[in-house]
Amino acid sequence: MQTLFVVLHLIVTLILIVVVMAQEGKDPGMRGIQGASSDMGDSFFKKNGGTTKEAMFTKLTTTVAILFLITTMALVILK
Repeated sequence: MQTLFVVLHLIVTLILIVVVMAQEGKDPGMRGIQGASSDMGDSFFKKNGGTTKEAMFTKLTTTVAILFLITTMALVILK
């Protein structure tokens, strides 16, 4: 049983790392030098808050992080 949770935990960990690394940063980068706002030019995507790629990544990150917490707690209880 413990081996199953270890394997599941490793899979969830790898998925969490990939999802976090795939997200874009909030830093405006070079646009910030010119005084541009970080949401400049993104007005179309900001209107569709729940359907953007950013919103989907946020929901996916939250879901995988909760799974990570559950598998961690299960491993602590099993040991």
